[in-house]
Amino acid sequence: MVQNHEIDGSETYVVPPVEGLTFDPGARGGTTTTIVMDNKGNRLSEYVSIAGTHTNCAGGRTPWNTWLTCEETEVRKGGALQQDHGWVFEVDAFDRTANQNPVPLKFLGRYAHEAVAMDPNDGTIYLTEDANGPHGLYYRWTPPAGFEPGKGAVRELALSEGGDTAGSLQAMLCTDDSGKIADLSEATDVGTTYKVTWVDVPDPLATTTSVRKQFAAGEVTGSRKLEGAYWDDHGAYFVASFARASDGSTNEHDGQVWFHNPTSRTVQLKSIFGVNPDPDADTNYDGPDNIALDPNGGLILAEDGEGIQHLVGVTTAGKSFALARNDVSGNEFAGPTFTEDGGVLFACIQGDGYTFAIIGPWK
Repeated sequence: MVQNHEIDGSETYVVPPVEGLTFDPGARGGTTTTIVMDNKGNRLSEYVSIAGTHTNCAGGRTPWNTWLTCEETEVRKGGALQQDHGWVFEVDAFDRTANQNPVPLKFLGRYAHEAVAMDPNDGTIYLTEDANGPHGLYYRWTPPAGFEPGKGAVRELALSEGGDTAGSLQAMLCTDDSGKIADLSEATDVGTTYKVTWVDVPDPLATTTSVRKQFAAGEVTGSRKLEGAYWDDHGAYFVASFARASDGSTNEHDGQVWFHNPTSRTVQLKSIFGVNPDPDADTNYDGPDNIALDPNGGLILAEDGEGIQHLVGVTTAGKSFALARNDVSGNEFAGPTFTEDGGVLFACIQGDGYTFAIIGPWK
């Protein structure tokens, strides 16, 4: 299991540079570790996968069983930092030598990355951005002609001539019969469906201007707090954590789960949480963040909201329920993921540093 560490280096405990595995010696946080376990979830060993990255938040799994770890920052080099940050990196959990000399996948853009979901059929990558002022965007990266997805393919592409901008990075624009949708918070009913078109990002590397600021008002569809992403059911799930009028959102909510269907070129609202009237009540949930699909059916959401923090299950019928509660602190759950057989659910509590292996029965 590959774990991100969403720290920027200012914390008490940081990961020092590791020879051969360090992108930026001045970035002492955000490093990624790998935990090796048996099939019961017992830890056998743990080691640094890559080092010298910054504020690694979420990411996503590739079809060839590597992890794309995302930097949620736009910080530029200067001071201790020797590199610009805001990139995505590939981490191999099974071959440490493949992580030598970490290579930023610059073609995925430089912005406050949150999570990714990859289409196993053609290597298309869908990405969320957790940002505000203006709101973050939902992106699609389309591989260049001749790209063959597989182990080592994205690293090889990044290192190739023109690799920094290989393929096509685009932002999502949603429309319905009334016209363009400025913000995903406009949707308030489960089942709301929008048509999707994609708009080219002028400068994916954000040389002078943040990517999301390169679009005029109404050119693309934004959303406050775009968070977790997960590929399954022949499409990409993604989460909007909350929306408030005070941050410029059209309507207020405490969480949306969307599903993008590349075949029909649509996004559909699968679940929505109203503004939580009492965050200290066990029956109320707010701030869904990381997401995973349960192989036995339904979704698992990691709550990052106010008051009590839960792992929240959502049935295939859309009914939500509390699966677990953080009784240790008010810190968020993070990183839910199942073993392939669906027998063990792993989850973490961010800040407290706990990792749990939770055994079913799940059905």
